[in-house]
Amino acid sequence: MMHNEKKLANIVEELTMYFFAMGATDIRSSVRIEGGCGRIEFDADYSPEYEDRLNSLEKYLNEPKNEAMEGFYWELAGAGDPGEGSQLLLVGMMTDEARVSIDKNRVKINLLKNLDR
Repeated sequence: MMHNEKKLANIVEELTMYFFAMGATDIRSSVRIEGGCGRIEFDADYSPEYEDRLNSLEKYLNEPKNEAMEGFYWELAGAGDPGEGSQLLLVGMMTDEARVSIDKNRVKINLLKNLDR
């Protein structure tokens, strides 16, 4: 099971680094494992100068799950430059469901990852 927890930790790390690159100064995350699922709740502020880069956030995080890609590349999460869309695309391929809410000063993300595979 520790393999799945490492994947969840990599996802949180990637989101954290992405938002640091977006000028965040207040980032909050939580991870809950229950019923064979990992749930990540993520909440961050961002600098207004990067607001246009958030437009593709929901698209990237809602990429169809790709278990073959996940099996090979999940350890690369966090390896690219912070703020790169390709890293968020990888996160999207690792998760089963993503909900993104973007307000004027904050972004809230809820991710679901099935762990029973």
